Amino acid sequence: MKGKKVLIVLAAICVLPLLASYAMYFLWRPDSTVNYGQLLSPRPLPAEALTTVDGKPFDFASIKGRWTLVLADSGACDAKCEELLYYIRQVRKAQGEHQERIERVWLLTDGTQPKAELLTAIEGMHVVKAAGSATLGAFATDATHPRAIHLVDPLGQVMMRYPDDPDPKKMIKDFQRLMKYSRLG
Repeated sequence: MKGKKVLIVLAAICVLPLLASYAMYFLWRPDSTVNYGQLLSPRPLPAEALTTVDGKPFDFASIKGRWTLVLADSGACDAKCEELLYYIRQVRKAQGEHQERIERVWLLTDGTQPKAELLTAIEGMHVVKAAGSATLGAFATDATHPRAIHLVDPLGQVMMRYPDDPDPKKMIKDFQRLMKYSRLG
């Protein structure tokens, strides 16, 4: 009889953690996540040929395989727009050795040519004429976030949005986590 009890206790010790893990996986959903940006249902970008402000052809397929931060804003670029471009640059630079895995794109929502000194300050960023394009429409799906910074994954899908007034330190932490755990890009 004593041997049977010991066997039951040993079986319970082995099986209970397994049952608890299945229960946690299927029944418990966390109320919050650790990411700062808002996860979106992934949606692919349209295959569309666009043009940069330099007159060179641009297609998101040309940077496929890298994480891409995208801002859609006017070429007139007011102070808030400049701040967002600065944040994008700093988030990328803060990734150190992983910064080459991140691209930056500024989609111009109108025909206004950005100031030359601004283009110099954001050197390395793809500045793309996108007024009226389907690509621009892929980012302008939520009118409550007209100036949100979006993240495009290495597969070419829009998958995250940061607030209109983001906290760059939290964005940097998001990217540090992403670069650490992602083997893509």
